Amino acid sequence: MSNSNKVLSQLGVHIPKIMLPNKETDFTSWAVVACDQYTSERDYWKSVEEFTSGKPSTLSIIFPEVYLEDGDSESRISQINENMKKYIDEKVINELDNCFILVDRKTSHSQSRKGLMLALDLECYDYTKGSNTLIRATEGTVIERLPPRIKIRQNAPIELPHIMVLIDDPDKTVIEPLFEKSANLEKLYDFELMMNGGHIKGYKICDEADISSIADALSKLAQKDNFSKKYNIGCDKDILLFAVGDGNHSLASAKGHWENVKATLTSEEQQNHPARYALVELVNVHDDGLVFEPIHRVLFNVNSEDLINQFNSFYSNNSCDEKCTCENAKPNSVHTFHYITSAGKGSITINNPKSNLEVGTLQTFLDSYMKEHPEVKIDYIHGDDVVTKLGTQPGNMGIYLPPMNKTDLFKTVILDGALPRKTFSMGEAEEKRFYLECRKIR
Repeated sequence: MSNSNKVLSQLGVHIPKIMLPNKETDFTSWAVVACDQYTSERDYWKSVEEFTSGKPSTLSIIFPEVYLEDGDSESRISQINENMKKYIDEKVINELDNCFILVDRKTSHSQSRKGLMLALDLECYDYTKGSNTLIRATEGTVIERLPPRIKIRQNAPIELPHIMVLIDDPDKTVIEPLFEKSANLEKLYDFELMMNGGHIKGYKICDEADISSIADALSKLAQKDNFSKKYNIGCDKDILLFAVGDGNHSLASAKGHWENVKATLTSEEQQNHPARYALVELVNVHDDGLVFEPIHRVLFNVNSEDLINQFNSFYSNNSCDEKCTCENAKPNSVHTFHYITSAGKGSITINNPKSNLEVGTLQTFLDSYMKEHPEVKIDYIHGDDVVTKLGTQPGNMGIYLPPMNKTDLFKTVILDGALPRKTFSMGEAEEKRFYLECRKIR
């Protein structure tokens, strides 16, 4: 093992053997947006199905979450595994030598969002509350959401990532310098993404000098002194190098699957088993093309008038007033929520909230309310226009949330732990990572 590989291994990074479609494949039909997008818009997925008909596509090897409650999960998962095996056997997808892939994504909202495809060691990752590992979740993980996702993975021969993991690299030392030499790199793909997804290019990174520069730059970000100075914190805080931005539950499912596999292996077998690693795209939180968008809420089968009354009542009973001395109180501050229903628009104001972020105030109430009203369903929506469209339908209610400052993310997670779930989105729905690269996990 080279010195660079040793350094990367200590930082939880693995140089994977990535699989890509063969040159005859229509890449535009192959690449499909993340399965957790457009979860209330069946028309979107119907259009994807029509667009990819008769062609190799990741649509046939993923489980769009819009279909999760259709009652045919067993047969869908079985077919997914068969399709994966077929694509491998028929060499629709083929394995590259160990390498990273440098990614340049253009969307309708950004000229360029830069990323680096690599694999992360799940032994260095913990999604549970209060974790202090090198790789951490940025939002709360809903444990109940993991079993069906782990089930999809347990017999799958390959993984397809829509996971995006962030680094806090203000000086742009890890990913950005590689683009200065992109003209001399082997281009692996260059094509238009379907359904207004933009354009994507990928370059092979396998030269030892480039691998070494990545290892050195990541190593500096992980140095204790640099870490403490950056966040103005004491040396007792454990280093957070990688923060999961998108695909938190997918990475948590990969972790759950690995723990199941790990229990069947000897210590020696565990060292290099492919399920120990997960393929992700690494993105610098300071990348100009990365924008944090709010994730709104849409409620279905809800009595909006009752919800508004209960919202106000919940915080009149539970919020801190001016005299409150609890540590989390934010006296004299307010959280205002704008909503829309079939009857029109309105707003709700909560005085002296306990949560720093509006999403914390809202989600705490919604979790409580939905326990008492199991008939109410919720979806997490990107884009004001979709909230307006869905929220104005009878029996529905859309609630809009403000964005958060992306530069505050790492320090907030370090000091306060994971944020409330569905706090932010890295771009609009069509800007999400598309399934493209694969990797064997068996």
